[in-house]
Amino acid sequence: MKLSRTVWIIIGVVVILGVWLFSTYNGLVSAHANVEGKWAQVQTQYQRRFDLIPNLEATVKGAANFEKSTFVAVTEARSQWQNAGGNRDAQVTAAQSFDSAIARLLVTVEAYPQLQATQAFRDFMTEESGTENRIAVARKDYNDAVQSYNVKVRTFPRNLIAGMLGFGPEKFFENTPGSENAPNVSF
Repeated sequence: MKLSRTVWIIIGVVVILGVWLFSTYNGLVSAHANVEGKWAQVQTQYQRRFDLIPNLEATVKGAANFEKSTFVAVTEARSQWQNAGGNRDAQVTAAQSFDSAIARLLVTVEAYPQLQATQAFRDFMTEESGTENRIAVARKDYNDAVQSYNVKVRTFPRNLIAGMLGFGPEKFFENTPGSENAPNVSF
């Protein structure tokens, strides 16, 4: 029995639609996995920072009569990160608190020339500087992945498929308001 031309056209359209749907789904899964991978890198760099800070604190405490509130803020922010578990929003909030606390720590340290002269402190500051650069790169890579993913999730007609399959937009990692201003520390 010979199939009519209309049936072949319908079969062709269904096959093309199926291939497109398959490709769209796999593209969304791949883009979402990229976002998750980039977020894991952000977490890794923050963990590196949080592991480094107790050593920096010990060095600073040993060389200067330091402002206690700065240490409390650093310690609290570090605890927030550790208590955030796998919750990305809680980790972002903790990271932003830590950014503010570490900025105050570093500005305060500038007031202690004898501290800056110690080799241990210089070594830790080099490590901290490298860590801050790694965090900045990891955040940028994460935001780039989020942007790419969000474009895929929001563009037509992919947004229809994404919505049906549960793919929603991801949040960018943003700076906290006021972080563009350096903290003021006075003695």
